[in-house]
Amino acid sequence: MKLNDLLNHGSEWLKGTGPNSDIVISSRVRLARNLDKVAFPHWANKKQCEQVLKIIEEKKAGSEYLKNATLFKLAELDAVDKQFLVERHLMSLEHAQKSDSRAVIIDDEEIISIMVNEEDHIRCQVMQSGFNLFEAYNIINKIDDALSKDLPFAFSREWGYLTACPTNTGTGMRGSVMLHLPVLVMTRQIDRILAAIAKLSFTTRGLYGEGTQASGNLFQISNQLSMGHSEEEIIDKINGLIRQIIEQESQARELMLSRNRAVLEDRIDRSFGILKSAHIISSQETIELLSMVRLGCDLGMIKDISRRSVNELFIITQPAHLQKIENKKLSSEERDAKRAETIRNKLKAANGR
Repeated sequence: MKLNDLLNHGSEWLKGTGPNSDIVISSRVRLARNLDKVAFPHWANKKQCEQVLKIIEEKKAGSEYLKNATLFKLAELDAVDKQFLVERHLMSLEHAQKSDSRAVIIDDEEIISIMVNEEDHIRCQVMQSGFNLFEAYNIINKIDDALSKDLPFAFSREWGYLTACPTNTGTGMRGSVMLHLPVLVMTRQIDRILAAIAKLSFTTRGLYGEGTQASGNLFQISNQLSMGHSEEEIIDKINGLIRQIIEQESQARELMLSRNRAVLEDRIDRSFGILKSAHIISSQETIELLSMVRLGCDLGMIKDISRRSVNELFIITQPAHLQKIENKKLSSEERDAKRAETIRNKLKAANGR
């Protein structure tokens, strides 16, 4: 697989299918692992990091789960390529900012991705569309079992898996769910909910994870600690919390429809109208308007475009994607024009015009 092949491939997490997919965009489970008796990436020298990369590349070749995956060395990618992978949620922004002895392994379906030599030697993640944490966990658990047969992981009987950040020590697992919560934001209930989440030792981030703010009414919620509980207990706790949030967003939507339907329809139709006619549009405005269009699709108010198509627009209108599509670097002004053109064409195609 070549990097450009991803342009014509729909990411797993953008499918718009799976349980509660009207509110839950995607579910992700990530494991942090380090090789035993090898300095962690932040402390390792270049030779040690290169050795880790070589070991993992060799093990990938013989792995049942990674045989159809491709390893991309970051040193061989340019800035747009790396940002492209960040936008597709296949690696972190931190990973993209450094290149020496770093890599990312991606399977053909974009369900599995493994960052090599990020904060830890191995950061493996599995993505699923909709509210599907248990399925993501089942897949990543099998991958972890297979890797652990060939790779000696740094492990303590007292502390569990040893990681660069103490908050990951223990199971080394983070489960996260990306939610679309437009009506809780519109009715100003979201701050109360986020404050309650923080008290329960969960963390909330934006579309691109750590260090990003929520935009487009999209929120990533994940466990903050991984020590003291089993993997199954962590998944259970996240599931319980997410079910409550889904219920609150669902109730807020029902109440809005019964009491302020005209206001909701007006906002949705205005957003759709701007996207269908704009010739210049920024990333920020796009994501905010797409949020309302997605809500319109989910409520049956907009029938001209599918949920999956809206999900894809969230990503293909991002800066690196626009430049990959054009196969050249674009200025900010050129991206704003190309973004508007891409949206207009996508919406016209979806509506058969």
